[in-house]
Amino acid sequence: MKDKRPIRKDEWAIVLDFLSHGHSSMDRSQPVAHVIGERYFSLLEVIIRDDVTLKVGDRIYIGDGKRDKVKYIRGRIGINELTVSARGELEDVIEEIVKKNPQKFLDFFNKSGNITTRLHQLELLPGVGKRHLGP
Repeated sequence: MKDKRPIRKDEWAIVLDFLSHGHSSMDRSQPVAHVIGERYFSLLEVIIRDDVTLKVGDRIYIGDGKRDKVKYIRGRIGINELTVSARGELEDVIEEIVKKNPQKFLDFFNKSGNITTRLHQLELLPGVGKRHLGP
């Protein structure tokens, strides 16, 4: 059965790492960046236009409209596919995203409820378990 939920896409992303000559697993050398979406925290690999240079922390448009810095989105990537540098930046960038819109995240935690009588939604977050939720 096919999932009919709409795909949630980020409009803006924050650069975690920029490789001006691509990386070894790519067929041809082209500028690439590892980014995280500001709204849904999507980890993406994006191909950057040839005349563009980015730095860690830059905010770039990745939505469906005209992209001035991104040629195309190569695809979603897993955390293990991030470069070492990108993984090192990940926590700080997420912290900055949360600090810019704390009410959104407070509302999420305040409104999250039980999935079942034995499982709370927050337990599904990495690093959170029954022990951290308290009594």
